[in-house]
Amino acid sequence: MSSTEQPVSRIVSAVPPARPVRVGAGERLRTVRLSGLTLTVRSRPPIRDGLPPALYVHGLGGSSQNWSLLMEPLAERVDGEALDLPGFGDSPPPDDGDYSIPGHARAVIRYLDASGRGPVHLVGNSLGGAVSTRVAALRPDLVRTLTLVSPALPELPPQITAVPTGLLAVPGVTRLFTRLTRDWDAERRTREAMALTYGNPSQVSPENFALAVEEFKRKLALPYFWDSLTRSARGLVDSYTLGGQHSMWRQAERVLAPTLLVYGMRDQLVSYRMAQRAGAAFRDSRLLTLVDAGHVAMMEYPEAVAQGMRELLDDVTGREGRAGREGREDGGRRGDPGRRTAPVPGTDGSGAARG
Repeated sequence: MSSTEQPVSRIVSAVPPARPVRVGAGERLRTVRLSGLTLTVRSRPPIRDGLPPALYVHGLGGSSQNWSLLMEPLAERVDGEALDLPGFGDSPPPDDGDYSIPGHARAVIRYLDASGRGPVHLVGNSLGGAVSTRVAALRPDLVRTLTLVSPALPELPPQITAVPTGLLAVPGVTRLFTRLTRDWDAERRTREAMALTYGNPSQVSPENFALAVEEFKRKLALPYFWDSLTRSARGLVDSYTLGGQHSMWRQAERVLAPTLLVYGMRDQLVSYRMAQRAGAAFRDSRLLTLVDAGHVAMMEYPEAVAQGMRELLDDVTGREGRAGREGREDGGRRGDPGRRTAPVPGTDGSGAARG
């Protein structure tokens, strides 16, 4: 596919969802079809034209809806879009069945190449954080800044509370789990998921809990839901075993973009102890620690995460402005044609005296 290929917005009926996907107030949803790949993109129009683009990438079992609470306060700063990764949300499975971290990263890269929106402020959570790290390492031209919320980078040994999720990667475990939990309704499954991912699930409003239950019902009705979840979990675990230049930590060291790392101290899936290692791996990073947050800080404390991103954007904009001014000054001293200089009185502008 040519890097200039433009995404086509149209509804496709590859595997129709059992229920319509929720679209929040002020949001838009569209379907983008590329060769062998169909992606659903959620967007919130910015409050004014000309704002820089941002792209949000969700975690394992999630969807673009995970970013709605963060996209709203950031609409004043970025032109935000959130992807449903292949096999999640309203995106059907990929034609090639590749749910590996490289496979998901290719999907993100292909979308950015086709849409022409890069470089973007790239934001990822959990598995989406691992995917975003790989995108930033492989294609620095597409990433202006990187924000990682509890990124699922290799943690060995993992904390005990994360082991059951990792076991989904083992053949047969998902089938066993679904058999053991066949009596669980969507409400029970939602409560269990929130208990694992939220620092304090009791803070979830009844309205947001009801919406989460409806989304779980929709996902359970999809014939490929458990397969997408299992294969993506397996792809994530496989990425932990890679060594050398393909290691996820080696990929992190290659990232050039200024990076914001967001960790919750109540995270049961990605230990807060990994914040120190991540801070050392990402060469230009800053850390935001949220004491009461769990694994999905952007859903639990969206304003705190938004403020951290605003500060990152301010820092980068300031750096770029200073670099631009210094470049123009240096270029002017070298006779750079991009720098305009006022003629010296009594000369023709070249330094030669007139008259």
